[in-house]
Amino acid sequence: MRRKLRIYLPFVNAGMQEVATYRVNWIFFMLGEALSCFVTYFIWSAVYRSGDEASMNGFTFPQMIVYLVLMFLTGTIIASDGAYVVGEEIRDGSIVMRMIKPVSYNATFLFQELGNKLPTEIAIAAPMIIAVEIIRTVMSGVFEFNALRLLLYLFSCAMAYLINFYFNICFGFIAFVIKYLWGANMMKNVIVGFLSGTVIPLSFLPTALEKVLLFLPFSSLNYTPVMIYMGKYSGLELCGYICLQLFWVLFFFVLSKLLWKASVKRLSSQGG
Repeated sequence: MRRKLRIYLPFVNAGMQEVATYRVNWIFFMLGEALSCFVTYFIWSAVYRSGDEASMNGFTFPQMIVYLVLMFLTGTIIASDGAYVVGEEIRDGSIVMRMIKPVSYNATFLFQELGNKLPTEIAIAAPMIIAVEIIRTVMSGVFEFNALRLLLYLFSCAMAYLINFYFNICFGFIAFVIKYLWGANMMKNVIVGFLSGTVIPLSFLPTALEKVLLFLPFSSLNYTPVMIYMGKYSGLELCGYICLQLFWVLFFFVLSKLLWKASVKRLSSQGG
């Protein structure tokens, strides 16, 4: 284990250096995400003002605001651009340089991306959690912070990130066939955003559709961690959704290995 860590830790450092080098790009990305969060807030504010009921599908307006902020935070924590990176490396031929190295292809991506994410998590995680609790306390008048719930949320986020990472790696291998992944990746992001509850909570969908989506891997990305933090899941239901996340991590991990072995046999890139 120590030997493997020594091999892959330099990739973590490389990821952190990349963020430091392109810090202006990182700042604009975060501003864009924050702007999107504000726009969504005003949309839901108008929806609740236009209705007569204080609660919609189990969400009061204060809870919806907390949901939106947590979605923003969770989306940032679990974000992975593996599909885009794999697609670009296949397109320009630089994937060959990774293939000749005596290390795991997936692991190099994982550790480099973790290094890329560390500055982001350090910069926004704690302030955002504090902001969520302040918003919830001010709007509801009750201090609802629960340390155990926070720990379960963070664990769920870790599982969600691994699901997202290996799913994106699997999706990126499509570039071995179609060569250029930009359009397909955009379509994938839109579909996953809807199926994971980022656009609207899954409880707003028809009951039959909601039950189906809750067992797909996409609800395990954003929706499950957020609902855990908000206290919507507890007891056996909570254990069930955590176990479901663990299942999808193992599923996509194994699938990524199988797809890699199948894909490299037909490697053909425009740049190399």
